[in-house]
Amino acid sequence: MGRLVPAVTRALDILELFLEGDGTLSAPDITRRLQLPRTTVHELVTTLAARNYLVPVAEQPGRYRLGVRPYQLGSRYAEQLDLAAEGREVAASVAETCGETVHVAILESTDVIYIAKVDSTHAVRMVSAAGRRLPAHCTSVGKMLLASLPGPVLEERLPDDLPLAAMTGNSITSPSELRRHLAEIRERGIAVEERESNPDVNCVAAPVRDSAGAVVAALSISVPTIRWSEERRAELEELVVKGASELSVRLGFRGQA
Repeated sequence: MGRLVPAVTRALDILELFLEGDGTLSAPDITRRLQLPRTTVHELVTTLAARNYLVPVAEQPGRYRLGVRPYQLGSRYAEQLDLAAEGREVAASVAETCGETVHVAILESTDVIYIAKVDSTHAVRMVSAAGRRLPAHCTSVGKMLLASLPGPVLEERLPDDLPLAAMTGNSITSPSELRRHLAEIRERGIAVEERESNPDVNCVAAPVRDSAGAVVAALSISVPTIRWSEERRAELEELVVKGASELSVRLGFRGQA
């Protein structure tokens, strides 16, 4: 790997400052924040403005905002994103850390579809696969995704007069009970499944967001009951949030969930 070019590093540092605050900065602001010489900042800002990476703010003389060029680069990057591929990479990292099975899933109507799976390193593994479809209300990823839906959409998909199918004796079958459960998930930002889709498996899940902040998937960690405890649950909840956050960042999300 070659050496870093100081001028390029400084130019990128300047651009990244515009991701914070209201998105506008003056040359003195940049000088103060980065502790760079005023002449260096002036030259770099002038160059970035000449290439449309920065543009002057008309109503605020002396201040700049991001220009069209970063938007064009970001749009091209977004076009090349593959949720399944990015999900597999993050899932592999999470699985390596915890040794358990990790899934990434999306919501389709009232079902979840698993788009990525990385197996546990333990001898006992989940009988699941990418491409498999399950009722959303029976899984941690599905409940996480249902909890992210607007109220009217959720009511349309899961009306009160339609009982929910059960996969195990622990599955939620009452729409009203499910809505109460989803409200708790919405508040916590984490979904937990305790033997609801498989009598021998527990799961935790967290939401994955795109560049606009919309929940587009969920990432889960699945654990056989023999390795489940309140202490283990707390550890995995923390890890699943980190994993989902990393995948969200890869998809362009940079806000607070």
